[in-house]
Amino acid sequence: MCAAGGEVLEAERQHLAFARRCLERMRDAVRALDPHGGDPVSTEYLKAELFRRAQALLDDPNTPLFFGRIDTAADEFGHELFYIGRRHVRDAAGDAVVVDWRAEISRAFYRASASEPMGVRLRRRFGFAAGVMTSLEDEHLDRGEGRDPATSRILTAEIERPRVGPMRDIVATIQPDQDHLVRTEITQTICIQGAPGTGKTAVGLHRAAYLLYAFRDQLRRSRVLVVGPNRSFLGYIGALLPALGELDVEQVAVQDLVTAVPVRGDDPPHLQRLKGDERMAAVVANAVYAGVRLPREDLVITAPGRWRVPRRETVEILDRERASGAPYDVVRARLPILLAESIRRRMEASGGAPDDRAVSRLARSPQLRAFVDAHWPAVSPVEVVARLLGDASALAAAAEGVLTDDEQSSLLWPAPPRSTRSAKWTVADAFLVDEAAGLLDRPASFGHVVVDEAQDLSAMQCRAIARRCPTGSLTILGDLAQATAAAAVADWDRTLSLVGRSGAQTVALTRGYRVPAEVLDFANRLLPTLGVDVAPATSLRRAPGSLRIQRATAALPATVAEVVDDLHRLDGSISVIAADDDLAAIRTVLRGGDVDSIDHGMSARVTVVPVTLSKGLEFDHVVVAEPAHVVERLARGHNWLYVALTRAVSTLTVVHAADLPAALAPVVAAA
Repeated sequence: MCAAGGEVLEAERQHLAFARRCLERMRDAVRALDPHGGDPVSTEYLKAELFRRAQALLDDPNTPLFFGRIDTAADEFGHELFYIGRRHVRDAAGDAVVVDWRAEISRAFYRASASEPMGVRLRRRFGFAAGVMTSLEDEHLDRGEGRDPATSRILTAEIERPRVGPMRDIVATIQPDQDHLVRTEITQTICIQGAPGTGKTAVGLHRAAYLLYAFRDQLRRSRVLVVGPNRSFLGYIGALLPALGELDVEQVAVQDLVTAVPVRGDDPPHLQRLKGDERMAAVVANAVYAGVRLPREDLVITAPGRWRVPRRETVEILDRERASGAPYDVVRARLPILLAESIRRRMEASGGAPDDRAVSRLARSPQLRAFVDAHWPAVSPVEVVARLLGDASALAAAAEGVLTDDEQSSLLWPAPPRSTRSAKWTVADAFLVDEAAGLLDRPASFGHVVVDEAQDLSAMQCRAIARRCPTGSLTILGDLAQATAAAAVADWDRTLSLVGRSGAQTVALTRGYRVPAEVLDFANRLLPTLGVDVAPATSLRRAPGSLRIQRATAALPATVAEVVDDLHRLDGSISVIAADDDLAAIRTVLRGGDVDSIDHGMSARVTVVPVTLSKGLEFDHVVVAEPAHVVERLARGHNWLYVALTRAVSTLTVVHAADLPAALAPVVAAA
């Protein structure tokens, strides 16, 4: 292993400059294409597509086009070398100048080792500062030289590089265990139980980018969906896939997955748990089909002539359709046709010869429509759930044998709203409406779905995701230790069953690359209080001085302000995380500085973040204010505190006036 001298470094800089010129020529070639199609619509489509392609080829001078290189072992034709980067770049002859990190040849860059070189003679990593190549490191794998990631200055510098703004890609630092997950086949659903700092979110998003590269035609038709825990989190991760050139990905917060009703209310924890319970699926199904009635007499139609369909046959048709599993509205649409066909057979048996148009007219006849309306009536999913929540008798009929009397009473609105539009629907209500809508018709589906922070999904939310990916694959990401939602399933086997993927592979990531070992060791003290069986996280790197415990000597907000002022001397982002009702006083003291709220984006140097919105985020320097309040004032407070303590990449400062929670006290005593 060695760092090469100046001549080698200069040669690599020249190749980088050449690659940039090639990329610009590729963009010029796209801009030179004629956007005119055969008609105005085609022309506009071509213009938009060419604009997108040109934008994808934009060169960011602060982002290197490549970060590594592999030289293959020599054969009779010599050896080849490949530069590994964020996108494919070719020269005028069509030869690769930079190879996309997702290409098959790039697999060896991430996985080759001294014990298994995978045909690689040399692996080279490049160090950059503001887009300028500053260093390189070589591993001569053919000589048995392999570098432990913990000893690589370039890898460590990239992991520790200050971060202000949205999440960035990890293509330069992907480790073998992560690469194995990123390149998992599209047919496979995987669940990643990832401890803090192990890169589970990055792995999930990079898997989406890899699948879009490797199976582009398939996923262009079936699409990719990313589901995050909240809108702030989406703002944080939203630029990562576009930065990798993948623009055709829909990203939504879990509460925005369902949009049939406006959410204006909140449920207390006990109602969140009840409405999120899988049993509610049976209650909703009973309510949807409550209006279905078997006929009590024969069906008689005049069309012309008088035709009778025996009750036995109409009952058989309705029973068969109910048992078919077809969506409610699909059955409702085809019942008139099935009944008309039954009459057609009787007409033919009597010597008639009705054609398809005659049968179609018969299916649209008021008599058949009236029969269907009486026995398989039109249903609105919003009205179904409104009736369940507002009508005790309707709820009792649908919930008989499913919910207790007390559970039914707690579900009912205290006072039914004047209309469904004026109702104060909650997030949990919206998923009940989606359950009803899913019984009526199938929602739009996706070829691959990535779900982050999935440990917080309720059973009904899992079912909603399953409906949107009936035949595709999923990447389920989360950490059971960070389960904080009242209705959280918080069990991977059950979660996978609820999304329709029982038996899918669950993989644990425990080696952290982001959070320093000192910080993780401190946070791991909370694990016995969290009620979950997960392995403690370990860290790739130690950072002496990264953990600081400070008791407030004055008012807590003033001490927090002093700590933040001191952190300004360091590079990178700063975040203050506290219980939601402690934030107003802290913001007031910090208001004169460069402070923003998480609701206004991630570009500020300092952000003040409610602990309930901190999940999934990361900052260089984190100040956690008054941990005792987080534990005392929030349901699953120890879990929330575990989340807050593991957001730091470089330093964690814990500021407290009250005594620390008991699980953390031994660390302080030892210090």
